[in-house]
Order: sequence, then structure tokens, then C-alpha cells
Amino acid sequence: MAKAAVADKDKKARRGPIAFLVLFVRQVVTELKKVVRPTRQELTTYSTVVVVFVLIIMAFIFGIDWLTGKGVMALFG
Repeated sequence: MAKAAVADKDKKARRGPIAFLVLFVRQVVTELKKVVRPTRQELTTYSTVVVVFVLIIMAFIFGIDWLTGKGVMALFG
């Protein structure tokens, strides 16, 4: 068992940079084949949700900023 581990380690050490690059590209291609692209309807739904969420957060931040500004002006204005 120890000899097999050492032999495997030596085998990996002997690989050149080209072999590592080829292995990396193969793994990238394999992972890209697993990607599931959203349909047009899903993409539209996701985009709408993001835009609505951003608008809500913008309104919230605006409200806090406006109230803080009014409060500062009331205290120091």
C-alpha cells in the first residue's frame, strides 16, 4: 500500500506543465457540460426579481438618508 502511494506521488511529480494544462482544460469542459442554462421565461423572471429587489433597497436607503438628513438639520440646522 505504501509503495502504491509513493508510485502515484512520483507519477504526479513527473507530469509536466503541459499535462496539467490539458487536465485542467478537460476538467473545465466537463464542468461546462453540466451547466444548465435558464429558459427565456426563467431569465426574465430572475431579472425582474433582481430589479424589484434593488428598487426596494434603493427606496429604503433613500428613506433612511432623507430621515437622517432631516434629523441632522433639525438638531444642528
